[in-house]
Amino acid sequence: MSAHAPAAATGTGRPKKIRHLDRTLFSAIGYVSLIFLSVACVLPFILILSSSLTKESVIVLKGFQFWPSVFSTEAYRILFKYPDQIINAYLVTIAVTAIGTLFGLFLNSMTAYCLSRKDFKWRNQFSFFFFFTTLFNGGLVPWYLLMTNYLHLKDRMIVLIVPLLLNVFYIIVLKSFMNGIPEAITESAKIDGAGDFLIYRKLILPLAKPALATIGLLLALAYWNDWYNALLFVSNDKLMPLQYYLYKMLGNMDGMRKAMMGSGAVVTTSLPTEGLKMAMTIVACGPILLAYPFVQKYFVTGLTIGAVKG
Repeated sequence: MSAHAPAAATGTGRPKKIRHLDRTLFSAIGYVSLIFLSVACVLPFILILSSSLTKESVIVLKGFQFWPSVFSTEAYRILFKYPDQIINAYLVTIAVTAIGTLFGLFLNSMTAYCLSRKDFKWRNQFSFFFFFTTLFNGGLVPWYLLMTNYLHLKDRMIVLIVPLLLNVFYIIVLKSFMNGIPEAITESAKIDGAGDFLIYRKLILPLAKPALATIGLLLALAYWNDWYNALLFVSNDKLMPLQYYLYKMLGNMDGMRKAMMGSGAVVTTSLPTEGLKMAMTIVACGPILLAYPFVQKYFVTGLTIGAVKG
């Protein structure tokens, strides 16, 4: 027995070392990969920021650089030439994003909850109806006539909110998540006398926080980056969202130059077209980046584990 003890100890000790080495190697590869991916994500943003602070002539001659060789804030000076307009565009975009995200989450989640209920008789028919709209639509002209001639939403803030409220893909994602919630939770609530809306509000929504956070972030990004609906339905400058305001500014460089000359400014250099594009990108994407830290903590699955005990 004693003669075989060292061999057994050696035999059991070597796998532990191998497992420790494998774990260390796996951790090292994981950290290196995460660092590489993080740098790959940060470098484009640094390039955009640096280009927005570089003189236009340097960009034309040398291209985009990670560090501005000739520092210039001319692009931001032109971008904020009329601060009241860009502030108004910011306020419109923030209001549309906040209201649209809130009501969009409410409508998409409520629709998904109804379609996930097995006791809803017409859920398959309604599911087919929603899915059918992803394959076929009425076209741009009928949609435009509906929004303007029949609903009379032209030049109203609600026209920037309504078109993006419901999304079939979001409904399918939420429906799939809610299907994973144990039925015993809703059944026990029904036994206690809870109604459908109370179950939806008190049980389903708290358990669906990860999915709601993900869909909420996607909705916020969609509303924040939307300019197409403003192009179609908005002609009032006071209702112009940020993205459409920047789109018009970029598309009317000659008009900006004439406006600068008409205001008495002396234009000694060419308009910083490339630098202005980068400055617009920084101004447009900066605030929406702040939304992610508030949503990140909800990107956790398995909240219903242990909610129902056998």
